[in-house]
Amino acid sequence: MAVWALGLNHTTAPLDLRGRFAFALDQLPPTLQGLRQNLSQHTQKLPEAAILSTCNRTEVYCAADQSAMTDTLNWLAHTGGVSPQELRQHTYLLEEDHVARHAFRVASGLDSMVLGEAQILGQLKDAVRAAEQAGALGSTLNQLFQRSFAVAKDVRSTTEIGAHSISMAAASVRLASQLFEDLRSIKVLFVGAGEMIELVSTHFAARQPKSMTIANRSLERGEKLAARYGAEVMRLAELPDRLHEFDAVISCTASTLPLIGLGAVERALKKRKHRPMFMVDLAVPRDIEPEVKSLEDIYLYTVDDLASVVQTGQASRQAAVAQAEVIIDAGVQSFRHWLVQRGTVPLIRELQAQAESWREAELQRAHKLLAKGESPEKVLEALSRGLTQKMLHGAMAELKAADTEHAEQTAQAVQRLFLRNER
Repeated sequence: MAVWALGLNHTTAPLDLRGRFAFALDQLPPTLQGLRQNLSQHTQKLPEAAILSTCNRTEVYCAADQSAMTDTLNWLAHTGGVSPQELRQHTYLLEEDHVARHAFRVASGLDSMVLGEAQILGQLKDAVRAAEQAGALGSTLNQLFQRSFAVAKDVRSTTEIGAHSISMAAASVRLASQLFEDLRSIKVLFVGAGEMIELVSTHFAARQPKSMTIANRSLERGEKLAARYGAEVMRLAELPDRLHEFDAVISCTASTLPLIGLGAVERALKKRKHRPMFMVDLAVPRDIEPEVKSLEDIYLYTVDDLASVVQTGQASRQAAVAQAEVIIDAGVQSFRHWLVQRGTVPLIRELQAQAESWREAELQRAHKLLAKGESPEKVLEALSRGLTQKMLHGAMAELKAADTEHAEQTAQAVQRLFLRNER
């Protein structure tokens, strides 16, 4: 069984390119179906597949009877509307053990922009759940991901990898506090109501801003989040007319197009008489047009801009990384052993079937001899001799037929198989 992965992340690809390959959870089932149908033209059976898509990475994991890495790259390039050559410059292609090691490091937070962050594990579980529901997950990838979860749990419970981790949400608050003297005097707008906005709003709520507002396409979902903090709710359609009211805007939606344009921000600044606005765009693709950053009174940060902030304290966790890598190494070896064993299952079944046919043949022969009146001792002797000859026939034939070049190798194999206890 071949296992491979193709990915791009915050270290290999710029934000706008990553945005071309961002998939919302509800997009995964049809996307996985399209991927599997495409790859099935190059594999004997329908391949297994899963896609992990976050603001910092998009990764495609596959398993099939034979590798189709180039075809996977071509499919992803076509999906994002770029050439395979351009995409190849920003991706990593992994096979076999390297896939397991990478998946384990991702689940453990070792490959994240925020070293040791825990959110990626939940995102990986969501991706696996989506693949299961789409019928795209088979025994090989299921084993890979279940072992990833187990390794991540072990890493987090036995090392300090997540200690003092600064999340994207905490980094947003830290940057805002550097711009505003007192966060209790500002009005904050959150665009979206997903998991990331939930995290950010929790951090901001702890600093007791003057007001908090949730703008979301679905008022019902926005109201649920707003109810926790006594925040106001508004529709996305109201955003252009009310943008000037807010000192800080944090946006993270699944929109494929920017929700906040340059013109809307320019109008808001005029109404604010050019009082500064703090903006954080945590979405991939972008929610805020990149040209907004050029405005004089705007302080706009993207997920990539937050990198330097979240790296703070990372050096103190490097010792934990070494401990985590040891746990991951053990996990990789265990998965490799399982994969090898799984590959021998058909051979084991074939051997068992052959042995059973020999047993049945000798048993029938023994019954016939007993029916003719032969003594049980002679019948048992014949039965044991017949089974022994059948079991040794193949090995003896190979020893006699082996040429000089392979004679020693054949002899060693026979010794391991039949003389192990004696040696």
